[in-house]
Amino acid sequence: MAQTEYAVRLEHVTKTFGSVVANKDVSLGVRRGEILSLLGENGSGKTTLMNMIAGIYFPDEGDIYVNDEPVTIRSPRDALDLGIGMIHQHFKLVDVFSATENIALSMGGNEKFDLKKVHDKARAICEKYQFALDLDQKVYEMSVSQKQTLEIVKVLYRGADILILDEPTAVLTPQETERLFAVIRNMKADGKAVIIITHKLHEVLAISDRVAILRKGEYVGDIDTKDATEATLTEMMVGEKVELNIERPEPVDRVKRLDIRNLTVRNADGITVLDDASFSVYGGEILGIAGISGNGQKELLEAIAGLQPVEPSAAIQFFAPEKEDEPIELVGKTPKAIREAGIHLSFVPEDRLGMGLVGSMGMTDNMMLKSYGSGSSPLVDRKTPHDLAETIQRELGVVTPDLNTPVSRLSGGNVQKVLVGRELAANPIVLMTAYAVRGLDINTSYTIYRLLNEQKKNGVAVIYVGEDLDVLLELCDRILVLCGGKVNGILDGRKATKEEVGLRMTRLAEEEQV
Repeated sequence: MAQTEYAVRLEHVTKTFGSVVANKDVSLGVRRGEILSLLGENGSGKTTLMNMIAGIYFPDEGDIYVNDEPVTIRSPRDALDLGIGMIHQHFKLVDVFSATENIALSMGGNEKFDLKKVHDKARAICEKYQFALDLDQKVYEMSVSQKQTLEIVKVLYRGADILILDEPTAVLTPQETERLFAVIRNMKADGKAVIIITHKLHEVLAISDRVAILRKGEYVGDIDTKDATEATLTEMMVGEKVELNIERPEPVDRVKRLDIRNLTVRNADGITVLDDASFSVYGGEILGIAGISGNGQKELLEAIAGLQPVEPSAAIQFFAPEKEDEPIELVGKTPKAIREAGIHLSFVPEDRLGMGLVGSMGMTDNMMLKSYGSGSSPLVDRKTPHDLAETIQRELGVVTPDLNTPVSRLSGGNVQKVLVGRELAANPIVLMTAYAVRGLDINTSYTIYRLLNEQKKNGVAVIYVGEDLDVLLELCDRILVLCGGKVNGILDGRKATKEEVGLRMTRLAEEEQV
């Protein structure tokens, strides 16, 4: 195949960070009018590779070609000047500015600042690709999907015809994902070259023309999507066959651990985001929480953890193993007060680096965050958290140059491993996880499912908020469905269908199944 067909290609590219080889001798390319999916396990070097095309990193070895011409890309501005734009997992937007003002910030230095012209040009782009975006809306008023759309419009405004999207569907609902895919297909039809970094195999098969696979920083090969299946892609990713069956042991000795009644939560604007939720959580089972993003999942977990104020009518009672006839009321207690009451509650929040971990700290210091307040000595014990960090690195396969490397420098999947490992190590009685496998490859996801099942077998009450209905139906014993902030049924995970759960997520049922 003629090399001139490639919009951008890499030849023998290598990138190292200290002793960690992120990419080794990688050669691949993407053609115009093609959607290429880049697959690989966490830490396989996908984002690092794309960051070199986008000008964030510079290769140690190898060459980059755009339109078959060798180029030097030393900054994101160099990349944009070559028509390359990258939409990152973490958006680069100014919250208090409107969409148009954010687009204006990305203008070239020699362009005259004219907000009306920016607005008109951006509107033409939205109409051409059928973007649903209010250009006058402030960023802080936007949904995640709208912010992502704005990021795409920003790079198209700068003339990008090679687009890289890093985990673009990680926080989107199924409906938003479909809308994004429609836009990507429109861009493909317009001759754009699109590279998508993703872990979701069914989405790879639905949207891409070709799949390129990385394994441990090296290029394994590519395959036309029409010739691929989830099983073949998984085998190429991990180098061995992986059984795609989630274990679900029967609950044994179910014991009530939480009893939640009339839980109502309002946001800062006084809007009810969780409306009169009542249900129980049992040790020895996994309770799944299903719902379209923004339907009260986050507020539900944060209210139980003492991070969210609730209406006075609410009751959240905790039943300790040794005092099951003397429940402890959690409403009104801070996280510290909950801990001091001897309640072992672990929480893996949705916001890994904002709420779960401190990005500027290494693994050891992040382990210490759970234990520094319990010491009896004025000197901080660093040995115990260091040993725990070593154990988590070894058992969960965290890829990091060393234990003191800031966790913000790790890949999203490795950050999640650090957070999950730390919370499991606290020996919880109740374990709450929000999107525990978001951004994780299949192998690591199955490791997390196995760990959750081990907690369940040990009598822990596990609450699992997930976005993948297939996983919820295979992993969970019961599934609580949220719709518009209301509990819209609690279903048997072994008997419920994907269609039934999906319907309850979008429309309130007349009768709840509890």
